Amino acid sequence: MAHQVLIIDDTEINLILFAALVKKLDDCVPHTFVQARDALVWLADNDPDLIIVDYMMPDIDGLEFLRLLREVPGRATVPVVMITANDQKQLRYRALDLGANEFLTKPVDKVEFLARTRNMLLVSDARRQLTDRAAWLADEVRKATAEIVARERETVFRLCKAAEYRDPETGAHILRMAHYSHLIARGLGLPVNDQDLLLEAAPMHDIGKVGIADKILLKPGRLDPDEFEIMKHHAIYGYELLKGSSSRVLQAGAEIARGHHEKYDGSGYPAGMRGTDIPLFSRIVAVADVFDALTSERPYKKAWTLEAAVDFLVKGSGSHFDPQCVQTFLDAWDDVMKIRERYQEETQ
Repeated sequence: MAHQVLIIDDTEINLILFAALVKKLDDCVPHTFVQARDALVWLADNDPDLIIVDYMMPDIDGLEFLRLLREVPGRATVPVVMITANDQKQLRYRALDLGANEFLTKPVDKVEFLARTRNMLLVSDARRQLTDRAAWLADEVRKATAEIVARERETVFRLCKAAEYRDPETGAHILRMAHYSHLIARGLGLPVNDQDLLLEAAPMHDIGKVGIADKILLKPGRLDPDEFEIMKHHAIYGYELLKGSSSRVLQAGAEIARGHHEKYDGSGYPAGMRGTDIPLFSRIVAVADVFDALTSERPYKKAWTLEAAVDFLVKGSGSHFDPQCVQTFLDAWDDVMKIRERYQEETQ
């Protein structure tokens, strides 16, 4: 691919001379401008391999051009050769501070011009190779990270399936409540990374139920007070199972497992936290989980109507649930219905 060389000089004869010299080099295409301002416009859409600029120019001189050049996105490292008079050492010092790489002294010697231009193009080639290498490495890191995330997601899914085998809840419930949680997080304006993290971590909310005896976990009727106290332990079991991991997903899952049965007024379990002391992810999952549990049919209960479930959320807003999470959920009702329709009970 031909090298692109930008030349700026307010003297037309100099532009003609420099362009002719550049063409003598292999695979070089000169782009000449009399006005530095026009060259800056061109630079916004073009990335030259080398810039040759005269210092003495009206309106925008060589130093101001250098300053403006380095402010153009992606042009901070383009090699620059500045043409100056022989006695302008202070000017050269300032030019070096602004990012000049080489100098040519007036009157310009043709042999020196060709040699310095050729050397700077070699520097430019090395710069591009490093940039390409960095881009390749970044792409490889993205691929490796994607593979790690995929394996982590599979691990989480299998953990959730392990709990699901011992719990009357269905895989569809897990998917719906996770997507409801993601919906609330988006409505609250959480960063996209946090929204995605919650989507992956929410299914682990009841992972601690693997530690609850079948006679309690699978009891078809209402639990008595002693049984309910034992059932409460699943929040801590889930936290203990997931805590301490280096995985952000498992860390979030631990937090959710421990806190999704806390209540906004402090009457929940296991720690009796209240208000915003309850982690936000747990407050979000509490709304999503309860709504879907209420509106889902189970062997031990009939599904509530949507109206009854919404009424339960509204009445519990500020006591059981974070009011902002409830309102955000209801504000996204159309999307709630789409999720409910998409993930039916037969989804396993």
